[in-house]
Amino acid sequence: MCLAIPAQVVELQEQGMARVRVGESQTYLTASMLLLPEPPRVGDYVIVHAGFALHSLTPEQAQESLAALREVAEAIEGQKPLF
Repeated sequence: MCLAIPAQVVELQEQGMARVRVGESQTYLTASMLLLPEPPRVGDYVIVHAGFALHSLTPEQAQESLAALREVAEAIEGQKPLF
């Protein structure tokens, strides 16, 4: 199963890449921003899947998605999630 996750852009890099932070965790990924219709800015939220940002989110949409993912993780694992 594959999962797209909300992440916040923390650094724009060369060649359409960006460093993003997953939720409020200390997990950072490098993802391509080339599939987005407009380049993101630092602080923007995006949905990342397989190393590519697929679309942008509002901060509210990102927080709602992260809350839902936390609930699922807690239900499956019976413990506090990592993000």
